Amino acid sequence: MLFLFLLPGAVQAAALTVTVTNIPDATGNIRVAVCMKAEFLAPDCGYHAIVPSRPGQVSVTFADVRPGVYAVQSFQDRNGNQKLDQNFLGMPKEPLGFSRSPPMHFGPPRFADAAFTLGNQDAALSVALRTK
Repeated sequence: MLFLFLLPGAVQAAALTVTVTNIPDATGNIRVAVCMKAEFLAPDCGYHAIVPSRPGQVSVTFADVRPGVYAVQSFQDRNGNQKLDQNFLGMPKEPLGFSRSPPMHFGPPRFADAAFTLGNQDAALSVALRTK
């Protein structure tokens, strides 16, 4: 029997803890997704979690995240419809945030502006929700 964890050069996964801050209230849920470039801004990413909202902050730990380049996207799903609500101009109506707090002037940020590299060591990062 061959065990992968004994093989030299085997890819080791890490735990990634994401703390979502600036949550205005306890309405709905906080949705957090850790996405590779091909998944960024899509409804589903390889790593995702849903936790109840509460004022201030919540933390989510994703175990066994493979090393790579990712971006975190998070929003407060205030009405529980499992999507980010937008107005007729496409502007978000619910609080949202991204890793590295990229600028969002005329639409969502580019992946490169929110991206970070995760190695095989446990890591933590913070995402502040923007309420306007």
